Amino acid sequence: MLIALTLVASTLSSCVTTSTGTSTRSGRRRMSEDQIRIARLERESRIASEPTGDFWIARRWHTKGTRFWGYVRRPHQPWSQAKLVMLNESQKLAPDRLPEAGGGSNSNGFDHNYQYKFWGHFTSGKVYDPNSDLILPEFKLSRFEQIDTKPGYVFEPWERFWANTFPPLTPRTQAMRR
Repeated sequence: MLIALTLVASTLSSCVTTSTGTSTRSGRRRMSEDQIRIARLERESRIASEPTGDFWIARRWHTKGTRFWGYVRRPHQPWSQAKLVMLNESQKLAPDRLPEAGGGSNSNGFDHNYQYKFWGHFTSGKVYDPNSDLILPEFKLSRFEQIDTKPGYVFEPWERFWANTFPPLTPRTQAMRR
């Protein structure tokens, strides 16, 4: 597990700024500073225009083999303040919960990066996900509504999803930022 986290950390730290913009060392994506600035401003505007209410904004982040669900934050909060959570499905099943038998293309995590409104609350519990080696807050879901199937990036405009990598913001990386 330590090796996997080291690989994730090295992947996340592989972003470099060049005279032509920001890119990953692998060259998968390049953005100019202006493109990044515009993307961030657009994201801030979308977050600022979110409706208020007694609900949460949730974003599915599926990493193959793990059991965490994704990120949850309050309306108008930036994604940097979101919490990576484990869902308590005793009252309502997760949006991507389908019959596990039979396979098919619509399986666990088919809704990666979908955005939802969640109703429910954080319990006082913490849940251990042995596949990611993370202890995460538990969110008890009571209702959900799909908002968007293509809401864009979560944390940085240049981020891309690879099914076998951990998300960039976990309890460990949050602790390191403090």
